[in-house]
Amino acid sequence: MAAPKGPTSRRVHLGKVLTRMREDLGMRREDVASALGFSPEKLWRVEKGRTSLPNPGDLKNLLAHYGVEDLEVVESLLVIHRESLQEGWWVPYSAHLPKGMREYVGMEADAESIAAWQPSLVFGLLQTERYARELLLSAKGVDETTTEFIDANVEVRMARKALITKEDPRELWVIMGEGAVRSTIGSREVMAEQYEEIKRLAALDTVTVQILPAASTGYRVSQNFALLDMGEPLGKIVQADQPGGQASITDKKPDVGKYSRRFDALRAAALAPNETPSFIDEVHRDMERKLAS
Repeated sequence: MAAPKGPTSRRVHLGKVLTRMREDLGMRREDVASALGFSPEKLWRVEKGRTSLPNPGDLKNLLAHYGVEDLEVVESLLVIHRESLQEGWWVPYSAHLPKGMREYVGMEADAESIAAWQPSLVFGLLQTERYARELLLSAKGVDETTTEFIDANVEVRMARKALITKEDPRELWVIMGEGAVRSTIGSREVMAEQYEEIKRLAALDTVTVQILPAASTGYRVSQNFALLDMGEPLGKIVQADQPGGQASITDKKPDVGKYSRRFDALRAAALAPNETPSFIDEVHRDMERKLAS
């Protein structure tokens, strides 16, 4: 039985397997939970991949309740369970991550490829440390965050960039609205550095960056989102930001299909990838002219 690589995606995979077993038997979650001494909420969280069963005995009892007697299947699921209990590198920062981001960071770490749309800000994996810090500092008073929160989130964001720069990098395709690169975050020096970073990363073989000009009459959507291809057996999932800074994650086929179509439409409306460096340079020159006048 194939299994994903990291603890978060292993937990999600195990939850899907257990859900399918229960549904194939026509059992209600409430009845299963009652029979095993679980709360329905606990079993729901396990099936959704939000948490793991606390010990292997709980999983063995659940599998026995479902009539699973194949020792090879039981052992493979116990291995996935054991590995799902491992801590990801981001766990020490969990207290400072917005709701939904802990799960997303875990899934992102296992993704084979990432496709994202960001209309108003530089996409997170493309940000410099100074840009990320200035962006969080600008919201500190409004969101009532702490210096510790800002430091932790900047560290996490910079660590996540290793996904596209280390050996065996993930494939990344980002489309950003023109406003994402025209908005001044921090200072002209911060933006100049950020422009160079976008061009540097866009030159990598595994990274593609497109810009959707404000003058384009093509398709656009205000909500930013990311499509993660998790490979088999999980397939694709979509993360979309919600009001209040929270992030929702789903693998429901209608949602994945909808956001996939949106991404394809945005990609068709945006400038070709080879036009990105010259467009960034033009934006940089415009910024310098305005500041000099």
